[in-house]
Amino acid sequence: MATNELAKIVQDVLAELTKQGLTSPAMKEHVMSAAAMTTTVEEQMVSLVGADEILVDQPFNLDAIKAMKKATTARIGIGRAGARPKTASWLKLLADHAVAQDAVFMDVSEDFLKRMNLFSVQTAVANKEEFLTRPDLGRRLSDEAVQTLLQRCEKGVQVQILVVDGLSSTAIEANVADILPALSQGLKAAGIKVGTPFFVKYGRVGVQDEIAKLLNAEVIISLIGERPGLGTAESLSAYTIYRPNEKTVEADRTVVSNIHRGGIPPAEAGAHLVDLLKQILHAEASGVSLTRIS
Repeated sequence: MATNELAKIVQDVLAELTKQGLTSPAMKEHVMSAAAMTTTVEEQMVSLVGADEILVDQPFNLDAIKAMKKATTARIGIGRAGARPKTASWLKLLADHAVAQDAVFMDVSEDFLKRMNLFSVQTAVANKEEFLTRPDLGRRLSDEAVQTLLQRCEKGVQVQILVVDGLSSTAIEANVADILPALSQGLKAAGIKVGTPFFVKYGRVGVQDEIAKLLNAEVIISLIGERPGLGTAESLSAYTIYRPNEKTVEADRTVVSNIHRGGIPPAEAGAHLVDLLKQILHAEASGVSLTRIS
């Protein structure tokens, strides 16, 4: 790991910890000193094996470790110092954790929604804290949102597209600009009647059920931010359901997940979802019911 890269990780982690009131001047000095001492050793080790950041001392099978690291984002080959992770590995984990927290706690920017031409409605949730502690409220629209949708949305369309923040604003801003045009244009080219896409703030997956019934849409598809992990905070899911009702259960939804640059590329996912929606409309079913028909 290059000196400037490690220094940036250290600074990012310390900034996040300081923001949370978890640092002291002595702690900052100790961490920066430890990082400086380990940098030279780790730079020498990485120079021998390439830029894969394999920090295991004298690995038995280096080629196997390299192959595994290419196949997964899991923390493989990070080494240890006694019973603990090495400093660089630990700081990288803290930095990734900070990124995941930002994805959850930050809102999708108004500038992004304007660029995507998405108007916004909000669920019955009042703020981010309530969103995280009351999932039930994230499945219901606010009274104001109901009125807005009745005024601005066409009823009785075949497919209604939602963009929902869910648990990762980062996933929305990283993927929607590519997946939404591919999805919308593909559906229109197939002769499928599509409603005006819009954004749902503080939304959970189940909010699509109320919207489907409110707008009498045949199929609802929600592009929603997945719960971020330490591998990526950019992963998006697409939840689709055919005419939900009071008996709807989660098995009635068809899900395509892991949509991001390191998984299913967003433009490719958009094209795949067009084919999937055609199947759902033809079968008049989604989820497990669609699988049985197929």
